[in-house]
Amino acid sequence: MSVSIHVQNVVKQYGPVTIIPDLSVDIDNGEFFTLLGPSGCGKTTLLRMIAGFNSIEAGTIRFDEQIINAIPAHKRNIGMVFQNYAIFPHLTVRKNVEYGLQFRDLPRDECARRVNEILKTVRIEEYQDRLPERLSGGQQQRVALARAIVVHPSVLLMDEPLSNLDAKLRVEMRGAIRDIQKKVGITTVYVTHDQEEALCISDRIAVMREGVIQQIDAPQAIYARPANTFVATFIGHSNLFRTTLAGQELRFSPDYAVDMGGRVRAGAADLAAVTGVRPEEFVLAPAGRGLSARVVKTTFLGRYVNYELEFTGAALLPDQASIEFSQDIGTARTVFQPGDALGLEVNPEKINVFAEDGRSLMQGVGS
Repeated sequence: MSVSIHVQNVVKQYGPVTIIPDLSVDIDNGEFFTLLGPSGCGKTTLLRMIAGFNSIEAGTIRFDEQIINAIPAHKRNIGMVFQNYAIFPHLTVRKNVEYGLQFRDLPRDECARRVNEILKTVRIEEYQDRLPERLSGGQQQRVALARAIVVHPSVLLMDEPLSNLDAKLRVEMRGAIRDIQKKVGITTVYVTHDQEEALCISDRIAVMREGVIQQIDAPQAIYARPANTFVATFIGHSNLFRTTLAGQELRFSPDYAVDMGGRVRAGAADLAAVTGVRPEEFVLAPAGRGLSARVVKTTFLGRYVNYELEFTGAALLPDQASIEFSQDIGTARTVFQPGDALGLEVNPEKINVFAEDGRSLMQGVGS
C-alpha cells in the first residue's frame, strides 16, 4: 500500500561539512514528487536518507505516521531504480523481475501473476526470455522499473534513471514512467537535474540549492511564478533586468515602463528591483517604442527561432550567460539576422519582479 512521506527538520552531515542543514517537506500519498537541482545540491542525499542508505543526524522521516529513522533499508518496503539500472546480466528479463519476490512469503501462482501483470504494464512481456545484453537501454530501464514495482513497495525512489539514455529514448521513457506511475498509483520520489524532464512528469517539484529547498509547487506554477531569481534562471531561461518600481509602474529605462496592474505586492513599491523576462515574454514593438536591442546570434530550433540580443538603454544584471528572445516560427513575419535592430516590449501579465536580494515581489508568491 502506498504511503505519504513526511520529512521534518532533517540534517545530513559528513564530518564537519553540512550537506542538508534543516529540511522539511511533505509528499502526498500517490504523488509523483521530483527533487530538482544542480549537481551537489543534496537531492540524491535526501533520496538516500528516505531509502535508508544514508544516516540522519537530526530530524525525522515518517511513512504515514511511522517514524522510519531506525528502520533498516531492506525493511522499509521501498522500490529503487538506479541510474545504472543494476539488473543482473546473467538472468533473463523474467528472472530479473521476479528476483525480489523470492524473498517474500508468496505462493508461486501469486508471484507468477504479479510478474505477468507488471511485464504487461511496462510493455516488455515479449522480451521476458531475453538476457539484458539483447535489450536496448530503454528496455533495460523498463526491466529495472518492473523489478522495483513488482514487490508492491510503499514508495518508489528513482535516482537520475534516464541519464544514461540518448535524447529520443529519454523523451520516450519519461512518458512511460509517468504513465506507469499513474497506473500503479505509487508514491514516487524522483531525482533529476534536467528541468524539462521534471516539468514533464511531476505532480510537484522541489527545487533545491545547497541543501535548501527554494520552492515547492506544481510545474506550471514554478515556471510562471518562481519564488526567487535562482529558480527563475534554473527552471528555463530568464533575462534579468535592473528596474525600478513606483507604485505599480515598473520602469526598465528612462523611455520604457509598464503598468503591473496590481500583480506586484502593494508593500513592494518605490524601490530598486530585478525583473525576470523569459525569452517568450517579449513581443515586437512598433517603431520607436519599447526597448532597443540588436541581434547578436540567430538559432533556428524548428518551431522557434531563438535570438541572442544586446540591449541599449536598459540595465541588465551582469554575468548572464546570454540574453534571449524567442519567436514562434508559425506566426513570425520576419526572421531577424545578426546585426538587425529591433524594438521589444514585455508582457506584464507574464514577467516576474524580484527584490534586490532575489525574493519574488509578485502577489501570492512566498507571501
